[in-house]
Amino acid sequence: MSRQEGPGEHTNGSRADEREVLLAGNRSEMAASRLQLLAGARYRLDIYQPTLPSDVYGSQEELAELRRLATAGRGAQIRVLLHHPEAALRGSHRLIALAQRLPSVIQIRTPQEDLDLAYPSAYLLTDQGGYLFQPDAQRPSGRAAGHDRAAQAPLLQHFNDVWERSVRATALNPLDL
Repeated sequence: MSRQEGPGEHTNGSRADEREVLLAGNRSEMAASRLQLLAGARYRLDIYQPTLPSDVYGSQEELAELRRLATAGRGAQIRVLLHHPEAALRGSHRLIALAQRLPSVIQIRTPQEDLDLAYPSAYLLTDQGGYLFQPDAQRPSGRAAGHDRAAQAPLLQHFNDVWERSVRATALNPLDL
């Protein structure tokens, strides 16, 4: 992954001012940045994904990182907002299968308000201040950083607001037979 110096950054290695910019200009760069962010997370992830394409959070490497995080111990939490969880279930998305095996750690909710359902973007937020943001969830381009809490803050606020207004995706609950 590439490291680029951002405005106002110092090259003296000062961690306080450092913003680790990641590449996110196409599908392969976004996948690499997503994997790097997943690997850097310690206990918490927030994922806002209107739809869940099979190539997003579905690779062996991404699932291994999600599983690692989910089993990291006390305080581990993965929150996912999906507009259409039933479509991901019908498509047998691997993240859904993992969430069904670990429902106390991987929680999936669905927005209910029209304003939330019209939100076109997708993003990933980590507990380390990292983020990957796609302005249009259908287009494989966006921006990402491994550590940039200032840029992450409005996305985290948006996520928390929508999370509170959303309902648990009960269609994804595993059937007890």
